[in-house]
Amino acid sequence: MAISLEELREQFYENLKNADSSEAFEQLRVRYLGKKGEVTGLLKNMGALAADQRKEYGQKVNQLKNAVEQAIADRIAEAHAKDLENKIALAPRFDLTQPVQLPEGSYHPITLVQREVEQIFASMGFTIEDYDEIVDDYHCFEALNIPKHHPARDMQDTYYLSNGQLLKTHTSAAQNAIMRKYGAPLRAIFPGRCFRNESTDACHENTFFQMEGIMIDENISISNLIYFMKTMLSEVFQKDIKVRLRPGFFPFVEPGFELDISCLICGGEGCPSCKNSGWLELCPCGMIHPNVLKAGGIDTEKYTGFAFGLGLTRLAMMKYGVKDIRDLNSGNLKSLSQFVK
Repeated sequence: MAISLEELREQFYENLKNADSSEAFEQLRVRYLGKKGEVTGLLKNMGALAADQRKEYGQKVNQLKNAVEQAIADRIAEAHAKDLENKIALAPRFDLTQPVQLPEGSYHPITLVQREVEQIFASMGFTIEDYDEIVDDYHCFEALNIPKHHPARDMQDTYYLSNGQLLKTHTSAAQNAIMRKYGAPLRAIFPGRCFRNESTDACHENTFFQMEGIMIDENISISNLIYFMKTMLSEVFQKDIKVRLRPGFFPFVEPGFELDISCLICGGEGCPSCKNSGWLELCPCGMIHPNVLKAGGIDTEKYTGFAFGLGLTRLAMMKYGVKDIRDLNSGNLKSLSQFVK
């Protein structure tokens, strides 16, 4: 029996020496270690042995089995290493010191519009501020003359957090902090992202961008508001823009207005983006309510001011002819990559 084991061992290594592919290694494994393999077949001979010989014979067969398994595994590892060396040798050479020519990135259209509007207002003496996206109830509502249980809160479908804070529904949430930071006189804009639990359509999204602006000084009137807004829009679109003011209710301004612009996508004829009205609501605005000024520490006997909430998302739609607001949050690089600057 021992001779048969040795002969089988020599036979296996001779065959292994000639194997040079994954298929050949697999054939060897099946031939020697499969259910009907030659090493497995040796165990069938144990029944013919005396009882005192079976243990030693079984150990020798297991040793041969382990040796065959290890030898095949080693040759497979060697073959893989050799294949990798060949691939490396045939791979094209790169000069790591040379600059890489990558495709030029692009800014999001809202980013482009925001930066442009910031430059326009900065040229008119406005400070550019930033503010948190997670705020408390006081700054988002109460400091803006919207007490608890006020029906105006129903206009803003708010995302409340478990800790009592909320995702800001409008950039007006920064008004109180900015007033207390600078006092009066004051000119400031503060762009930011806002969130509302709205059903999405061609002109509504649950995440959008606004730019709040306030100007507080002596003898400020609605005329000042109209002047600054028309100047900004004319600079952005590089032409006179047809606007209209219509009454609007916002607790933090009195009087309040909706500033609309003639839809530049359809030329005022009506389309899904403007709800077929020919006009697009762009900027809720008005004279800052005295209660809001008082909450911000401003002397209402001496100062008045205006505030506006410019829709940067809708402004980008008008400037670049984007017909569906959902395209701006889609992450579609093919669509957004055209805005290179």
